[in-house]
Amino acid sequence: MNKKSFMVIAWVLVVILGIIIKTLNPTPIWEINAKQFNKSFNVISGNATIDNLSSFTSFEWDTLYSFAPYTPEKVVYQVVGYQWDKINSTVSEGMNQIVFLKEGKVVCYIDGYPDKYKIFFEFGQYTGNHFKLTSSDKLTFHMMVTDGEIRKFNYVK
Repeated sequence: MNKKSFMVIAWVLVVILGIIIKTLNPTPIWEINAKQFNKSFNVISGNATIDNLSSFTSFEWDTLYSFAPYTPEKVVYQVVGYQWDKINSTVSEGMNQIVFLKEGKVVCYIDGYPDKYKIFFEFGQYTGNHFKLTSSDKLTFHMMVTDGEIRKFNYVK
């Protein structure tokens, strides 16, 4: 076998292995929806008031939770009602921990520092360790676009 044949066979095996890994470990729906949620705001070129956050979601949801910084993972799971995947703890005030649910199942999960999804939510003072909204609540947000192209959403009560 010459070097060129070996390289072709190696490349084909790498591609096949990649397909197998992707099939066995698909991207979770909540991660796909988080990326699409961010992209839905591309139609807005600057600061704006969002009168209905639901009009920017490509997924159906009925409950939204935002968790206060430093909320332990087990508390997030208790509030949400089940453990869906490994989640990341928030280790500073500048991190997101937003969970959208539909009929008790996670359909969108926005976590980490704002540069991950280019989104940051501010709900004001938390009562306890989380803030809860439903799709039937008033869903008005002031959105500011920062220099780093991060969309910061301030909830209007």
